[in-house]
Amino acid sequence: MLMSMTTIAIQSQEFRFDEVTYTPEASTFKLFAPDDAKRVTVRLYRDGQGGKAYKTVKMSRVGDSQWQATVKGDLIGQFYTFDIGKGECPGVFAKAVGVNGKRGAIIDMTETNPMGWEKDQRPVMKSPVDLVVYEMHHRDFSIAREDAQYKGKFLALTEPWAINHLKTLGVNAIHILPSYDYGSVDETRLSDNKYNWGYDPVNYNVPEGGYSTNPYEPAVRIREFKQMVQALHKAGIRVILDVVYNHTYDIEHSNFQRTYPDYYYRTIKNKGQSSMVNVQYSNGSGCGNETASDKPMMRQFMIESVKYWINEYHIDGLRFDLMGCHDIGTMNAIRQAVDEIDPSIFIYGEGWSAGACALPNEQLGMKANIPQMPRIAAFSDEIRDALRGPFDDDSKCGWLGTGIRIFKSSDMTGFKESLKFGIAGAIEHPQVDMTKVNYSKQPWALEPTQMMSYVSCHDDMCLVDRLKASIPTLQSSDGKLSNSQIRELVRLDLLAQTAVFTSQGVPFMLSGEELLRTKQGVHNSFESPDSINHLDWSNKQKYPQVFDYYKNLIALRRHHPAFRLGSADLVRKHLEFLESPEKIVAFRLKNYAGRDDWRNIIVILNADKTDIEMTIPKGNYTIVCCDGEINENGLGTLQGDRAVVDAQSALILHD
Repeated sequence: MLMSMTTIAIQSQEFRFDEVTYTPEASTFKLFAPDDAKRVTVRLYRDGQGGKAYKTVKMSRVGDSQWQATVKGDLIGQFYTFDIGKGECPGVFAKAVGVNGKRGAIIDMTETNPMGWEKDQRPVMKSPVDLVVYEMHHRDFSIAREDAQYKGKFLALTEPWAINHLKTLGVNAIHILPSYDYGSVDETRLSDNKYNWGYDPVNYNVPEGGYSTNPYEPAVRIREFKQMVQALHKAGIRVILDVVYNHTYDIEHSNFQRTYPDYYYRTIKNKGQSSMVNVQYSNGSGCGNETASDKPMMRQFMIESVKYWINEYHIDGLRFDLMGCHDIGTMNAIRQAVDEIDPSIFIYGEGWSAGACALPNEQLGMKANIPQMPRIAAFSDEIRDALRGPFDDDSKCGWLGTGIRIFKSSDMTGFKESLKFGIAGAIEHPQVDMTKVNYSKQPWALEPTQMMSYVSCHDDMCLVDRLKASIPTLQSSDGKLSNSQIRELVRLDLLAQTAVFTSQGVPFMLSGEELLRTKQGVHNSFESPDSINHLDWSNKQKYPQVFDYYKNLIALRRHHPAFRLGSADLVRKHLEFLESPEKIVAFRLKNYAGRDDWRNIIVILNADKTDIEMTIPKGNYTIVCCDGEINENGLGTLQGDRAVVDAQSALILHD
């Protein structure tokens, strides 16, 4: 059934996934489908669901795997499906759909633009390290907010309360969890309040209807998504889209499979005991299938899809789910295509897969291969797990728990070197002993702009829950913490984020951490109800010191370029780790790093449960962070070469 890869490679340079071209006089339908398909048709419908097709049009082959049909007349407001005999679908590149995305919709996209859309501008960004990325799920953020008008919707992010919270916190980039049309939530039954993260793609190039005010009307979800982007841009906040090209919701019902069977997926050949060759779908995604980014038309699809979101929806960045499933060539081709639009658009992803892929790791977008993918970043699980503990055991703590639990000397060294590796931005640094770093034995970032610094995200436990699960002094028989336990929890929470936000990588945080968020200990809340995933906004009043610290920490980073040098050479020149006691990590940003107003900045992170005194370079210092409080105007002064760091907290001072 498949043509030669050479033919498709040539074709992919010419073919575009413009499956529907509308004019008032006629609409042209195009489809990439097998040459030997017996019958390829387009069906036209009056509605997005139900009813019979009022017209069926046979498509003609007009080139290698290219099929086309033109229907005269004005089809605005009509719906369509393609069918090659494998089941109806809206094609692979529908730009508008009916409810649940079963049928494509013919609309005038210019009619979806909110007022002033042509004047919408991308917020300025000089370097990725200037970003503060805030990862959120639409329902998590607004579903429990009492004064929200559009709870759980795109439009919630246009409301004054939402914009004010984000601006006051200081974040300048919102990473929205999957917001394309996904399969796990029935848009006809939204009153059921079924929840899902959305990592189950159906229509890659259409916003999810469940986050709109009317999923039945195709233009509404599109217009409201644009209104969201526009409002965030006006607030100086970039919008990063979580893209999941590595797998589909399933194979049999996927638009890929229904238009060109088996082309878009990787397969592996297994030789059974009877010497018969058994072909199976590769499952590097851990979701039952794995797309073939290395095939020309899948690569072309990904490139066009990314460009479409940027051009049509003004997206400012892309986070690639399981980037380790995609081949290096495709990721670099995407970076190149995006650069032609705007080089400031940020691209990062998970530098791993969820299982063995059909391609060898050497060819994939793994973290270790980041040096082969310039200006693409990956998450650092080194700094994450050094701080909180290993990903595969929630009961084990990391460096944050060393003041409570007793560890072997080798473990302590591993925590410390891994944390230093993350603080340096995953680059080569003469004071980081890579033999002691967890997961990576050689630096994988050429520049600090290629490392995402974080301690929590939507995956796994949020920070509060992980601290409770792994640190014995934060546990109780009934799950309720005493006042002293809450104070310790807050100290460790703030200490963890201080490491993240003073590192040289790109800082990333999970929404709600500034509210001391909990998911009631649920490790994988991808389909847990709102009662588990929602942000508890009352915590902002209950723990004001937490929000204030996050806000001031982000402001400290924003005001001082020493924390965001953006260059490996500058980091090696200005970042010096200081000799420190076992449970302390300390460093100095020296000699007006990044042309900072402050000559030398010293950061001391103390995980011990007692105050610790240590030696620092002699000087006359102003203290700007101490014992859970940050004030850039100063909290006091220190003269000499000895500093006392409060238990489980950070001390930051400058001269």
